[in-house]
Amino acid sequence: MKDVLGCIRRADKDFHMIEPGDNVLVGVSGGKDSLLLLHAMALYRRFCPTPFTLQAATLHMGYEPFDLSGIRALCEELDVPYTVKQTDIAKVIFEERKEKNPCSLCAKMRRGALSDLCNELGANKVALGHHRDDAIETLLLSMLYEGRLHTFQPVTYLSRSNITQIRPMVYLSEKHVIHMTKQLNLPVVKSPCPANGRTKREDMKDLLNYICKSVPNAKDQLLRALQNEEQYGLWNKPR
Repeated sequence: MKDVLGCIRRADKDFHMIEPGDNVLVGVSGGKDSLLLLHAMALYRRFCPTPFTLQAATLHMGYEPFDLSGIRALCEELDVPYTVKQTDIAKVIFEERKEKNPCSLCAKMRRGALSDLCNELGANKVALGHHRDDAIETLLLSMLYEGRLHTFQPVTYLSRSNITQIRPMVYLSEKHVIHMTKQLNLPVVKSPCPANGRTKREDMKDLLNYICKSVPNAKDQLLRALQNEEQYGLWNKPR
């Protein structure tokens, strides 16, 4: 866990993610990324120089089966309060709207529901499990499908809900996420979403892996580009 916590501490320092008195809600989807983030943040609060409180929540999208008993047990072990919020997101997307490309709408609805839940639970920040590879894949998606240089920010303030999104694992590689998930035996819940594994993001993951066969350090170089404030300004650090 040393490398994971080191990446989180670095991201926190670079982007001022945690401030005194923050009540941070970890959004737990059940996947490997969010579960590792939950475990890491529970450890990080012990030695973080800035005191903060922590809780976790899962949005139940309406898909079944979706067994959350393992996550409940993990939260009890970590002494992290856990909430499950029932939603109709799956019904809206696949039954009412019958979306052919559901991911964008799903992400928007989940973001709104999670922000509302933060307000209900008294959290002022929501921590998401996006890692380095996610940021690079988002950059590739934006370049190839939108013709622009763009990716998500490590810290994003949502003015409508007065909630701040933080992504503490932006410096951590997916390879290390997979390794630590196995080592910690985290209770990963298989996604019941019918679109899982058949998205443009999966195509970008395959493309990135193909690029790395020819350029082994491609991911490190692309991360460096994201950090290049002077030339690109994609990830500007607070002054």
